[in-house]
Amino acid sequence: MVKSSVVDNESGKSVDSEIRTSTGTWFSKGEDAVISKIEKRVAQVTMIPLENHEGLQVLHYHDGQKYEPHYDYFHDPVNAGPEHGGQRVVTMLMYLTTVEEGGETVLPNAEQKVTGEGWSECAKRGLAVKPIKGDALMFYSLKPDGSNDPASLHGSCPTLKGDKWSATKWIHVGPIGGKKKLNLGTPECHDENEQCQEWAFFGECEKNPGFMEVQCKRSCKKCT
Repeated sequence: MVKSSVVDNESGKSVDSEIRTSTGTWFSKGEDAVISKIEKRVAQVTMIPLENHEGLQVLHYHDGQKYEPHYDYFHDPVNAGPEHGGQRVVTMLMYLTTVEEGGETVLPNAEQKVTGEGWSECAKRGLAVKPIKGDALMFYSLKPDGSNDPASLHGSCPTLKGDKWSATKWIHVGPIGGKKKLNLGTPECHDENEQCQEWAFFGECEKNPGFMEVQCKRSCKKCT
């Protein structure tokens, strides 16, 4: 485990910052049977193929460690490039422990805010989710039209009692590494993934057009 870093908004490089004080480590995609099982489940829930996923990051917070509110979508031109899968679109945050006090995930720009007892002062700054072992929080960083969503601003409140362990999956609009187009149609009208027809059948063209109209143009009938 090493101290967590943040992405510099201009250079796109990882840099140290006091806004993020946790420690963490990365697991490569498909590193072992457990990781593969988690990744397959995340792909099923999000309906976004594994080639669009980053590796799994595990984080540890204790003794007041935190991550100030931030966006998961990139501001620099490097990490959001097509060779990196484009912009991050989905975050899947999985809680590995139950924190006795503090450690909530807070979304300050949400329309609703939590109130009452049982929440830290940090959590009351917005809509918040308590870290409970076995639970997961999924949210989108982009709007349906593909633009950045300011409502996705989120942070990890300081842990006040107990340790917080979590695992995060960041998922991009396109395949990481610039995967070649699949032969699922003509060059002018094709799908990028073999699951496009299934996703379209379940209404994803309307629910998630920012992703589907790029990756599943043929199945969504968006060819000109």
